[in-house]
Amino acid sequence: MKKILMIMIVGALVSFFVSSSKAADLDVFKGLSGTLQIAGGTAHIKCEKAAIKRIMKAYPNINITIGGGGSGVGIKQVCEGLIDIGNTGRAPSPEEIKRCNLKVYKFAIDGIGVIVNPKRKIENITTADLIDVFSGKMTNWKELGGPDAPINVYTRDSESGTRKVFWKKGIKKTKITRKANFVKSNAAMKTAIANDPLGIGYISLGVADNSVKLLAIDGVYPSRENVKAGKYWIARGLYMNTRGKPKPLARAFIEYMLSPEGQKLVEMYGFLPVK
Repeated sequence: MKKILMIMIVGALVSFFVSSSKAADLDVFKGLSGTLQIAGGTAHIKCEKAAIKRIMKAYPNINITIGGGGSGVGIKQVCEGLIDIGNTGRAPSPEEIKRCNLKVYKFAIDGIGVIVNPKRKIENITTADLIDVFSGKMTNWKELGGPDAPINVYTRDSESGTRKVFWKKGIKKTKITRKANFVKSNAAMKTAIANDPLGIGYISLGVADNSVKLLAIDGVYPSRENVKAGKYWIARGLYMNTRGKPKPLARAFIEYMLSPEGQKLVEMYGFLPVK
């Protein structure tokens, strides 16, 4: 009986401290109201949506909207004052920072994985073959040990931070074939490959799930553990950017994403925390 009572007391204390921690993290929004607009990089969306849901539940007078469009859109719209926070899946360039007086906040680390349809038996691809595939030099799955069928390459548009990091770190700045199919977001990439048995593309690890198959590159699997250890090299930071000093709601949101609860959400949605 004493043992059961002790377990109940410990459980109650854990629950108290957890809820107190969450309440403390959300305290940055106390006394605030109004609308916060966020847009840009698409890898951020699921994680930030979860944060937004918690914030708006605790503070009904706060309204937060989030949209995609890619990192280029995030930079462009925050520079023009159309949004409060511009999300990017790459660090803004020095020119962008200077031109727009950007304040840059890194809140997560993400890997970018090469994906194929689960029907493909391939498990690993070499960097050399990856370059040949995305450049259009290699066009048939039989060259990778698959069926005699065309390889359908999928890529993002030039404004995508995911594309820029993959292009630089994954295929060594090789020009992507003009025959590639364009998709607008990480979610759209996942859907395209899940529905195309002959497709190959790349995606944020925070978005990937069992509907697609992640490939090892040169024998290294794109796991969070390998990204953290530095073994998997196609990785990048996820950033929130404001034009000048962030306004109160934007500042509170950034602080929340960097708080213990915000960093737990980062982990929950497949990224590595920065704190």
